[in-house]
Amino acid sequence: MKTKIAVAVAFAMVASTALAQQPARDAPGNNAINSSGQNNSNAPVAGANSFTEGQAKSRIEQAGFGQVTGLKKDDKGVWRAKAVKNGTSHNVSIDFQGNVNAN
Repeated sequence: MKTKIAVAVAFAMVASTALAQQPARDAPGNNAINSSGQNNSNAPVAGANSFTEGQAKSRIEQAGFGQVTGLKKDDKGVWRAKAVKNGTSHNVSIDFQGNVNAN
């Protein structure tokens, strides 16, 4: 019986040491959006947006759009504007994740 207790205590000590040595993570291992059916590549995602107006405009321009006008953040945290790409005017949006979409 003493042997079983000693083995159990030793196992518990080894297991707790191994858990304590896990590397720290920068962020939790979950996605920013955890609901299925949402496609972040073609629909803006509502959320607290920390992009400034200038940063939002730059991201839209980096996505190939020019002549960005009327840039405003809506009540869902999505920046919206009108912009031109390949000679065609589009409604564009940029969400808190940085996804730029033509709507």
